[in-house]
Amino acid sequence: MVKWTKGLFFVFLFLLIAILGLKWTQQNMRNAIPANNSRVSPIILVPGSSATQERFDAMVNELNHNTASASSLLKVTVHADNHLTYSGSFRAGKNHPYIVIAFANNKDGYSNIKKQTKWFQHAMVILTARYHFNNFSAIGHSNGGLVLTRYLEKYFNRQKLRINTLMTIASPFNFSETNIDKRTQMLSDLIRDKSKIPTNLVMYSVAGTENYNNDGTVPFASVEAGKYIYQDQAKSYTQITVTGEDTTHHDLPQNREIVNLIQQYILGSPTKNPQPEVNVAPQ
Repeated sequence: MVKWTKGLFFVFLFLLIAILGLKWTQQNMRNAIPANNSRVSPIILVPGSSATQERFDAMVNELNHNTASASSLLKVTVHADNHLTYSGSFRAGKNHPYIVIAFANNKDGYSNIKKQTKWFQHAMVILTARYHFNNFSAIGHSNGGLVLTRYLEKYFNRQKLRINTLMTIASPFNFSETNIDKRTQMLSDLIRDKSKIPTNLVMYSVAGTENYNNDGTVPFASVEAGKYIYQDQAKSYTQITVTGEDTTHHDLPQNREIVNLIQQYILGSPTKNPQPEVNVAPQ
């Protein structure tokens, strides 16, 4: 009887070690990132609702004007049946090529953001294989930032890809709510799944406002709600407020101060222009 009990104990101990070992392996696999970055490291641009693949033309033109060598711009639209249409060009080189990923169905609403995130994932699978890159940075304007956030939580494969820097511009993480105590279903879902966001990510959340209430479309408090998703999860989270001219919601992507921020924090090149007010959320 004693031998039988001792044998059962060792079987139980073996199973416990095996289960703990499996969980440890799975956790480390989830946290793994590509050992070597590909030479090509594009900047992915995602427009908001009602916007097309042309949304970032003025911004990219301004960025290329400020650099010694212009980067290429590839514009992709994902259709409801998952086929992709292309315009522009992709040129690998020392500068980061830009890729816009837009959606034929660019309507607003949480249910549509979920669809757009799936289409975005579909496009990323095709583009990474076609252009041979395993790391990128990303900029999302308005709902584009919500698509990128949901993508990181639901579909991003950190064993195959690395996201270096993310910048969201006027992204309404709590939609039109001005009271953080009234969390929308989307915000609640994004906070619940925040542990999936890569811990090596450098994240900037930019808000534009003339009166610290809104940018004419998105409440300042809704942009600020992003801290409940990224703060204490990403490697760093910086909230930036841009005031003054051209700070309405539609104008923000081509706002000169925001172009300067992209040049400094995404492209990694300094700018001679004055910097906007910067609010850094405490970690």
